[in-house]
Amino acid sequence: MRHFGHIAPEERQRLFFREPGVFTADSPARVLAAALGATLYSPATRERLADDIVKQAGRGVVSMVLCLEDSIDDAEVVGAEENLVRQFADLAARPDADLPLLFIRVRFPEQIPDLVRRLGPDVRLLSGFVLPKFTEERGIAFLEALTAAEAASGRRLFAMPVLESPELMYRETRVEALQGIAHTVDKYRDRVLALRLGVTDFCSSYALRRAPDMTAYDVQIVASVIADVVNVLGRADGTGFTVTGPVWEYFRVQERMFKPQLRTSPFLENHAGRLRETLIEHALDGLLREISLDQANGLLGKTCIHPSHVLPVHALSVVSHEEFSDAEDILRPERGGGGVLRSASRNKMNEVKPHRAWAERVLQRAEVFGVANEDIGFVDLLAAGLVD
Repeated sequence: MRHFGHIAPEERQRLFFREPGVFTADSPARVLAAALGATLYSPATRERLADDIVKQAGRGVVSMVLCLEDSIDDAEVVGAEENLVRQFADLAARPDADLPLLFIRVRFPEQIPDLVRRLGPDVRLLSGFVLPKFTEERGIAFLEALTAAEAASGRRLFAMPVLESPELMYRETRVEALQGIAHTVDKYRDRVLALRLGVTDFCSSYALRRAPDMTAYDVQIVASVIADVVNVLGRADGTGFTVTGPVWEYFRVQERMFKPQLRTSPFLENHAGRLRETLIEHALDGLLREISLDQANGLLGKTCIHPSHVLPVHALSVVSHEEFSDAEDILRPERGGGGVLRSASRNKMNEVKPHRAWAERVLQRAEVFGVANEDIGFVDLLAAGLVD
């Protein structure tokens, strides 16, 4: 697998100063956590799920969640489980197919060992499980079930807890809930690949729903939760985890109240005016703004419910040439003692000690998403990544 691996090699050479790295489902956890990118969710009830997975992998998707939880009706769970087993068998019969990282979102801890047993040897295609409504109490049962299933199958399995419970929304219980979650995930650190944010459930606690021309950060009560989650669980001191961005719910807008949020000039410079119109028509200008705010607030990757959301997430995850140059300058061995230097682009100050953690994170992202050439911007990456 590699990001932008679905485009021609010569096109990648044009776009990238350093191309995205290759990784597999067996790569180190730190690589996979950074590489998740746009994690596409799909209901586990889909009759042609195996075909869908192969198709989306061919369009640049590198991680998918097959959902047994909120995306399906309660009465469909048994049939969905049976369908998953069939679809994994179908995928296993396609040895030459390029597959993304596959995760199953379960409802209850007991589903984890049961599904692993029923998958049999086809569990080799599975990277782990998404654990819903994760709290300290619920989380221990989920993680114990995952650990037991891993031991029984001999397959490394990761957990991706979803932080979405009301205890995290309510001010009087938030600190205690976050401390409990931190204690639990730290105990199972080797098994926890990333933490996911369930912003739709957060909004539900207050009967809210953000509009397509607003981001999660415009809903202040939600923004405060994101900030506290990153504060406790996303620290850069070695105790933190990768925290992924919230889902973007929209994929087509009939009417908008506010002006589009995409500047015209980057698209005109690239003769991509029609691309800008398409992004606005499908509410992706709001998505692009939210991705930028995710990154500014310490989040990496994003939950996606529509294939059209994948490319914007990946395009904005590529490290710019300027970011890469700054990060490399900051991390030069001879600058271990600190100091301040002017950036190579001559437009900012790089302070070695305070910016070190940022620089390390940039290089980690560059490893999997690549570094754009100096004259390449996100519009170029968006346009090049589109497939018919």
